[in-house]
Amino acid sequence: MNKNVVVLGAGISGLATALQIQQAGFNVTVLEKNSAPGGSMRTEKSEGFTIDFGPNSGLETTPVIKELVKLTGMEDEFVYANPVGNKRYILKKGELLPLPMGPGTFLKTKLFSTSAKLRLLAEPFVSKSEDGYYQSISQFVKRRLGQEFLDYAINPFVAGVYAGDPSKLSVKSAFPKLYALEENYGGLIKGMIKGAKERKKRQEESKQSAKMFSFKNGMQSFALAISKMLETIEFNAEVQSVKRNNGGYEIKYLKEREQRILKCDAVVSTAPAYTAAKYLGELSGELANHLKSIYYPPVLVLFAGFKKDSVRRKLDGFGYLIPEKERQNHLGAIWSSAIFENRAPEDMAAFTIFVGGARQPNLFEMERERLINLVLKEFTEAMKIQGKPAFLKSKFWEKAIPQYNIGYVEHEKFFAKFEEENKGLFLSGNYRGGISLGDCVKNSKLVAEKVINYLSK
Repeated sequence: MNKNVVVLGAGISGLATALQIQQAGFNVTVLEKNSAPGGSMRTEKSEGFTIDFGPNSGLETTPVIKELVKLTGMEDEFVYANPVGNKRYILKKGELLPLPMGPGTFLKTKLFSTSAKLRLLAEPFVSKSEDGYYQSISQFVKRRLGQEFLDYAINPFVAGVYAGDPSKLSVKSAFPKLYALEENYGGLIKGMIKGAKERKKRQEESKQSAKMFSFKNGMQSFALAISKMLETIEFNAEVQSVKRNNGGYEIKYLKEREQRILKCDAVVSTAPAYTAAKYLGELSGELANHLKSIYYPPVLVLFAGFKKDSVRRKLDGFGYLIPEKERQNHLGAIWSSAIFENRAPEDMAAFTIFVGGARQPNLFEMERERLINLVLKEFTEAMKIQGKPAFLKSKFWEKAIPQYNIGYVEHEKFFAKFEEENKGLFLSGNYRGGISLGDCVKNSKLVAEKVINYLSK
């Protein structure tokens, strides 16, 4: 087949989509503005530590993940998390309390009051909202599960996943499966029982039961393996514009201070929305406005290594999250070396701490060293750690995770309309269809199939 496809962006969405299109026999070129693949997947090695500054792990929610692992020969690098990672903690009044994972532990937990537990049991009798389409996750959860469950379960969970604000995130766009449980089944508990049967038919796992995984040499090694399978990938290539050209498209980009042009039959844009807005603006000013209005909050990631003997508590979980009510300067922390091997030297424990997000973007007005010291003080108190870290590295993401805020459905409708009116141009990436690695990989197959069907006509 002589049809040519250009994929813009070499994050996991772009790489996975490109490889699947290439496997179907089409010519694929990937353009990436950075010098290495992976997008937000950033892995560094230093002094015996393996540091993931972006995604620390993934959930095996779709069989496409294993298909790509096998295709790239990464089976020996693929690792499942230590089972202790199933245990999650929530900080409440200075104490780390385990999040209950079943009916027995839920009834015994100190995390929720008796009235909150009774309120949860009433969920099946709560009627469906008439205005769910434009409802925040806060409104949805408070109505169905009560204020306390919102404060000490959903609020910290949203901070951990989106670095987001539950009063602004759209339940329909940010948590479509949760929204669908009410829409399709009338309630969450009923929907979880019936929905499990439907997922089994689709060979999908819910995010609650899916296995957590990573790679021995960090998450970026997966992106590197996929990139090596691609016939043509250009790094340090900054896309300037995308235009229509004789039934196809023309892409102008800068490389080594030289303007270059690529002509193709189809384009897949997987760059972040704010980047895509710059090079797609000539095609549609309205599209650029939609893309530019998607909010990406700032996040600071701290990776800290402490001597194991200075850690006074058992590392028997994934980590902890902090409810907004607790008024801390960080969102939570992952106990990196407890979940996966090869993350720290034998005598060290490694932790990844998250700061800022949509909840506290104003923190970055503070002098950086002062902020880091405040966060480390909070962290060591919560973890009962003595002394300062023996190893510390950080990365600041000025624009971290796209926020699917209330009204996001209007973006989704416009993107679908734009693709319909601009045949051969496909919009993808983590601002469409979910932000997790599993969502991106699952959507890569859907997008690849659309491209293949379009080119095969």
